[in-house]
Amino acid sequence: MTRLCGGNDGGAVRVKGTVRRPVREWTASVHALLRHLERMGFPGAPCVLGVDELGREILTYLEGETMGDAPVWPPWSRTEETLVQVAEWTRAYHETVASFVPPPGARWRTGASWTPGAVVVHNDATPWNAAWHRGRLTGFFDWDFAGPATVDSDVAWMAHAWVPLHSRRVTETEGLCDFDARPARLRLFLDAYGWRGSTDSVIKEIQARMRVRAAQIRRLGASGEGLYARLLRGGVADDLDQAIHELHDFPR
Repeated sequence: MTRLCGGNDGGAVRVKGTVRRPVREWTASVHALLRHLERMGFPGAPCVLGVDELGREILTYLEGETMGDAPVWPPWSRTEETLVQVAEWTRAYHETVASFVPPPGARWRTGASWTPGAVVVHNDATPWNAAWHRGRLTGFFDWDFAGPATVDSDVAWMAHAWVPLHSRRVTETEGLCDFDARPARLRLFLDAYGWRGSTDSVIKEIQARMRVRAAQIRRLGASGEGLYARLLRGGVADDLDQAIHELHDFPR
């Protein structure tokens, strides 16, 4: 058994070809989603194998290199080829999940409710939750934040994570300092996805989601909720505020 590095929640371990993680209130809903993806033949997500004798969920292990605890993004995460692959994964995922209807009473960690026209998305498909193997994106793990959203919102949030479009301070600490390249990287991502909307709408949606995220961190962090308290102490909400401000001047 090996503890898997990375993550703000912790608790994931690898046992041979499986990952074991604590079961949470939203786990059953996430399992319904992952089983749908498996039935549809979607390869870019783990499969559900059940629950073990310790009450932990059992998922298949996505083979590949991961970020782990590294503070600086690895080279594979920064290339244009990776950006294209992430956009293609996002498009394929949206096409696959479009037919998924959550079970009655489904609960999501995000607190959002599904309505017809929405899709259930990963919501945290960042380099921190990606696996990369032999030049290809294997897929994304850690689906705890999966929940309903619109396709447009998910496209924007994926672009935010991978262009990336966070604050300059955060992006610099991650090792990406060519800010002049970001407009072209955003256009590359959107074109690879097949996006037909405006760049301006993407930027506005990113800002909107950042506002919601910052408010959530402050609200739940102040209440002492473990994950959000750590994020609040780490200044994540302040960084989101700064990113929102900087994106006002992003070239359209």
